[in-house]
Amino acid sequence: MSLADRLARAAHDAPTAHPARPDDFSGGPEPATGPAHVAGAAIEQPAAGETPSDRPTPPVPAAEHAGSQHRALATQQQERIEELKASVHAELLKQLGPHLYDVDMDQQELDGQVRSALADVLGSQDRPLSSSDRTRVTQEITDDILGYGPIEPYLRDPDVSEVMVNGHDRIWLERRGRLERASAHFTDEAHLRRTIDKIVSRIGRRVDESSPMVDARLPDGSRVNAVVPPLAIDGSALTIRKFAADPLTVEHLVRYDTITPAVRDFLQAAVRGRLNIIVSGSTGAGKTTTLNVLSAFIPGDERIVTIEDAAELQLKQEHVVRLESRPANIEGKGAVTIRDLVRNSLRMRPDRIIVGEVRDASALDMLQAMNTGHDGSICTLHSNGPRDTLSRLETMVLMAGMELPVRAIREQIASAVDLIVHQTRFKDGTRRVTHVTEVERMEGDVVTLQEIFAFDNAAGFDAEGHALGHLRPTGLRPKVLEKMAYANVSVDPMLFATDRLR
Repeated sequence: MSLADRLARAAHDAPTAHPARPDDFSGGPEPATGPAHVAGAAIEQPAAGETPSDRPTPPVPAAEHAGSQHRALATQQQERIEELKASVHAELLKQLGPHLYDVDMDQQELDGQVRSALADVLGSQDRPLSSSDRTRVTQEITDDILGYGPIEPYLRDPDVSEVMVNGHDRIWLERRGRLERASAHFTDEAHLRRTIDKIVSRIGRRVDESSPMVDARLPDGSRVNAVVPPLAIDGSALTIRKFAADPLTVEHLVRYDTITPAVRDFLQAAVRGRLNIIVSGSTGAGKTTTLNVLSAFIPGDERIVTIEDAAELQLKQEHVVRLESRPANIEGKGAVTIRDLVRNSLRMRPDRIIVGEVRDASALDMLQAMNTGHDGSICTLHSNGPRDTLSRLETMVLMAGMELPVRAIREQIASAVDLIVHQTRFKDGTRRVTHVTEVERMEGDVVTLQEIFAFDNAAGFDAEGHALGHLRPTGLRPKVLEKMAYANVSVDPMLFATDRLR
């Protein structure tokens, strides 16, 4: 008798459904693991002439059947709520349409009217709602009309620092420095486009097929970027980098290990001593936050002019003039660039010029401002390190089309820029200042740099990927101390001692 026949006979004669043991097979070798033996359980083989379709279908387990029914009911309930939301939303727009876009109406008054009308509309529905569903529908519709739809809860969440929408059905969040996918989604592409239009229209900008990219801001200063089809192939993309309701202070940066107390004291003296500073780093490294902190050190009796693409800086001084660039209108006219604003700011009697980000030919005008008596200016710039910062600055000056010799540009940079503060975003989500570098002078055709503080990577990372290193002094005394002395600002020499741990 073959092994298959013995297995079939054993399975037929077994009184229970317990797996057959090897010692049940009298005579012959132990059955090997194979198609007829899975995880120690005997599998019944079809009899001769019997096809699999002739065998009875095993019953579906009760637990699996109940789970399937539960999922079907949950799906039906979700579809019903979505249908109800659509009808209530449409009815609400009919009742409050003209008031929703009334710029003279107070936000609290509008919020009260929306909630009152929403309660009336929900109360008139034929199908009753449970208390939890009613609360959910009320909140979601209120967020959609008064806020920004399904992303509104994440904009209120203080732990979320960035919201990224990759098409209507994919929302990603940066929470405590880590990326995670959100459970919410927009209903469809039209729903997402309505939300984008609501954001950009409030600051007088537009986004459509003729102008499919836009930079904007929320009322709290959060940065917004939107790209719509045809440039965005898989649906509109919306990125919102949130700003904290209470801006971070220098003490927060020390507490989060972004900088050390020694670096804090030196940078505070550098700003008061009217050094020209560039804050560099990659996207999301925290450059604007650091720029905000540095600007807080500017004395209150100086006139400050800020220049940005989208106004984000939150200066606390009283004497501040805020300027914002403007894109071209639908006819391609009326654009006002950062470069135009930098040139205009020189006629506004500024003591300090702060540029949110230098990214084009405005670099030339910024250098000119730094070299024509406007010491103490600060700006940010994207780069991978202090040396790359100078290379990018040089490249952007060449974009101005003035055909200046490279040596002349480098002399301008060496004369204008005093300090580079470079910031890095680590893999664990933390942001650290990794270099505080002095721009010294020209040696031949090269601009020389001197590290004052540098991040020590020798300690490596812990088991969870957190950087264990710290920003440490190099022991070199910066030459800019002489320039700071002209502004009557002195610095404790012990800040630069190598035996100082923090």
